[in-house]
Amino acid sequence: MRFGLFIPQGWRHDLVEIDPSEQWGVMKRLAQHADRGPWESIWVYDHFHTVPVPSDEATHEAWTLMSAFGAVTERVRLGQMCTCMGYRNPAYLAKVAATVDHVSGGRVEMGIGGGWYEHEWRAYGYGFPEIGDRLRALDEGVQIMRQAWSQGTATLDGRYFQVDGAIVRPLPVQKEGIPLWIAGGGEKVTLRIAAQYGRYTNFGGTAEEFAAKSEILRGHCERLGTSFDAITRSSNYNVVVGRDEAEVADRIAAIEARLTRFIGAERATKAVADLRNGSGLAGTPEQIVEKLQAMQGLGMTYAITYFAEAAYDTSGIELFEREVIPALQ
Repeated sequence: MRFGLFIPQGWRHDLVEIDPSEQWGVMKRLAQHADRGPWESIWVYDHFHTVPVPSDEATHEAWTLMSAFGAVTERVRLGQMCTCMGYRNPAYLAKVAATVDHVSGGRVEMGIGGGWYEHEWRAYGYGFPEIGDRLRALDEGVQIMRQAWSQGTATLDGRYFQVDGAIVRPLPVQKEGIPLWIAGGGEKVTLRIAAQYGRYTNFGGTAEEFAAKSEILRGHCERLGTSFDAITRSSNYNVVVGRDEAEVADRIAAIEARLTRFIGAERATKAVADLRNGSGLAGTPEQIVEKLQAMQGLGMTYAITYFAEAAYDTSGIELFEREVIPALQ
């Protein structure tokens, strides 16, 4: 199994109580820690406003961070989960990603999706199209990016995007173009786009849901004549790990207490609910290994992990590195 690590950027109120002038230093330190460790990749979210409610707390922009991380790390791959197609013209986005690929020496991944955070869309002046329109726009945008990275130019007279000979030079460092992660589990459109264009998928849910969506993806691949086995299936996990169950409970309580000060008790309790009800990845190293082995048996071979405490305490990440990753690699 391969592992990625989310770097806190503020979106989930995970840099609160850290002065904004010091936040880049925290993110840089965590990225470099991952670069020295067993992680294959580091990740950020593509959002502008905090969640679950917009607030004045910092949210650092994803693609600016991609370039910065590329300059201060040497090995880890760089991903976003996931870039919203509606926030940037796809030819421009292809140009940005190709440039970051050069800054990083060929380490960029392109996580891409249709977007969902309505408050953010409207606040930035993007409107909020119906889901079908967002997903059809995703399809057109992916076509433009694939052209740009393979041919150095892109032309498409689409319903949502029109580009005419957009030059994207230099081409990415990666000879086959930047890998596309098609994020989301929409069964009719998103998984069809993943089957047609993706080298990676990212969808979650219970073991039963993951297995069901995997079979839908397989069906799309069969109809399109693409290889299901060539697509790596990944999932994201909120993680709390402790040496025993008491330490796990204490860590969850500390996360909840910190969030309560900024989003209120009800929202904070909801934010950690998956860690308490078993749908997240909370437990001792042995318990977490067992859960991930079960998912591996269903074809989930890339786990992208989020530690809400990362900016304040890296001991959980270090325990995960020592006792979980080696058991699954």
